[in-house]
Amino acid sequence: MFVGVLRLRLDIVGARSLKDKRSVVRSLKERAQSRMRVSIAEVGVLDDPRRATLGVAVVSNSAAMCDRVLADVAAMAGSLPHAVLTDRATEIVPFGEGGAGVQGGIEQALGRGEDDLGAASDRFEDAEDDE
Repeated sequence: MFVGVLRLRLDIVGARSLKDKRSVVRSLKERAQSRMRVSIAEVGVLDDPRRATLGVAVVSNSAAMCDRVLADVAAMAGSLPHAVLTDRATEIVPFGEGGAGVQGGIEQALGRGEDDLGAASDRFEDAEDDE
């Protein structure tokens, strides 16, 4: 499995209030979610009506598919009539078994491999049996 993450930075053209900004951001969020089945949220610069930072996430069994979907979302953001795409950054991370056995997320943070996690799972099941 692969997790793709995209950060978009936008300048909102002509926005004078947070309400104007929310209208532009909401439009992009709704279009991207309905057309490309991604998760999207405003993640930064929340109090500036002229700028927005959005985070987009997608999960797929293919890194190429993650890249393609995120590129389409970035293109959609770049074509907004009331916003200018000023920056974008993409990261695609293998997660779990889909990345040729590459550890991801919590396993890396804890410094544990699958064997360690399996042992922890066994201990949890044993504790449930004791109750």
